[in-house]
Amino acid sequence: MAEELPPREAMEFDVVIVGGGPSGLSAAIRLKQISPDISVCLVEKAAEVGAHILSGAVVEPRALNELIPDWKEKGAPLDTPAREDRFLFLTETKSFKLPTPPQMHNHGNYIVSLGNVVRWLGEQAEAAGVEIYPGFAAAELLEEDGRVVGIATGDMGIGRDGEPTANFQRGMELRAKYTIFAEGCRGSLSKQLMSRFNLRAGRDPQTYGIGIKELWEIPAANHKPGLIEHALGWPLDSVTYGGSFLYHFGENLLSYGFVVGLDYKNPWLSPFEEMQRFKTHPSIRPYFEGGRRIAYGARALIEGGIQALPKLTFPGGVLVGDAAGFLNVPKVKGTHTSMKSGMLAAEAIAEALASDGPAEVTSYTDRVRNSWVWEELQSVRNIRPAFQKFGRYGGLVYAGIDTYLLRGKAPWTFHYPHGDNETLIPAAQAPRIDYPKPDGVLTFDRLSSVFISNTNHEENQPVHLVLKDPAKAIDINWDKYRSPEQRYCPAGVYEIVGAEEGDPKLQINAQNCVHCKTCDIKDPDQNINWVTPEGGGGPVYPGGM
Repeated sequence: MAEELPPREAMEFDVVIVGGGPSGLSAAIRLKQISPDISVCLVEKAAEVGAHILSGAVVEPRALNELIPDWKEKGAPLDTPAREDRFLFLTETKSFKLPTPPQMHNHGNYIVSLGNVVRWLGEQAEAAGVEIYPGFAAAELLEEDGRVVGIATGDMGIGRDGEPTANFQRGMELRAKYTIFAEGCRGSLSKQLMSRFNLRAGRDPQTYGIGIKELWEIPAANHKPGLIEHALGWPLDSVTYGGSFLYHFGENLLSYGFVVGLDYKNPWLSPFEEMQRFKTHPSIRPYFEGGRRIAYGARALIEGGIQALPKLTFPGGVLVGDAAGFLNVPKVKGTHTSMKSGMLAAEAIAEALASDGPAEVTSYTDRVRNSWVWEELQSVRNIRPAFQKFGRYGGLVYAGIDTYLLRGKAPWTFHYPHGDNETLIPAAQAPRIDYPKPDGVLTFDRLSSVFISNTNHEENQPVHLVLKDPAKAIDINWDKYRSPEQRYCPAGVYEIVGAEEGDPKLQINAQNCVHCKTCDIKDPDQNINWVTPEGGGGPVYPGGM
């Protein structure tokens, strides 16, 4: 940048929290419950709290019961109790009902819009005295003498050329005795922290999924409030991990999602197209007939479990929620474990603040290991890697043995041998997949989908999807894999132009980005680096998502 920027203003707090999701807000509320005098600031990159939240979601209220026992009286939007569980196996033309695994029994749980739950948690946090700043992206770590001392928010009004525009506004330093990173899956600062403090040493490589979701309004005759239906099998092949959910809730709302494990091998696979064609199955199509799609979104899921959990603490801060990886994959839930991790972090930090404690709050790790979160994740640790190890059918058999015979107490632990970016085979060796064209009624294309995600970015800003080496986009991604980013991105961000003329080039349509982080995870050479754009950019998911 040619001209020198003015110094940033700074604000001081006891605790700064990065991310306004379930874990960050639970940490904020718990800190204020322990001591109203603790000064707490929370920053959220979305334009409003809840606007980037995307989940199924079926919520187990265990952590909420502990955090806010009178949540019903306070009007928490948990309005649709779970009433019926179904678990299906699909072939191309038929469906077979399977026994519902114990982890997927949902009696006592609620089908919700997690975005609305998070908005409500934000209201509770503000009422408790937490300072919340939506629309401000945490863009930089602040470190002094080997200790994290807070974050800086991103500058606003930097042009695409990297120079300040007439709308330039310097970012702010938010300094804290302790910083809680609650950015969610594959957070950009969390990724930096793992590298800076070597938090992944001795851990398995993390494994992820991409979850793509649509919200439908369907005819009352098709709506079964409280029905929870999960399925696996078609349209995915037997070596690709994934499945679907259909949750009936609210006023004739149907939450539909499709998840594909990002350890898939075929570079021609498109999670978005798999998600679309699933709806055409004869056992699934009737739910959608006569309905209309009202919202769309996508987000990476962190699936590695305990084996892939990083070190949770470092000097000056902690990782909570999906920034660390507390999702319970067999249960298809993570909100309760994320919330509890935030609460445990708050308790450890409050104790450290009261006693002028150490720079690194290692007692947080002890609290996690002694909590029901650890017990729950420990008991299911072998199920997700079993599918990677044995494929779909072997994985199902092993999951039954582990669940019903071993009851989660196997004397062994399966491991993940490699990261998801290492699994693709060359395009020339993989079978092409012929996806049907969308009909615009039941199935759709990417651009019409991005439109209803309400995604928006300031156009005159640096591209936030950074190629470390632009040449690799063609020399590796195109030449070897035929640019899989065109297919794994659910928003049409990546496009190869000029291939027909023999001069392929990668075009990045960054304005389409829905912040799912899949490209940062799956790129074969880890050449794509997702950095945070200007605060307030990205999707704006409505209530219901």
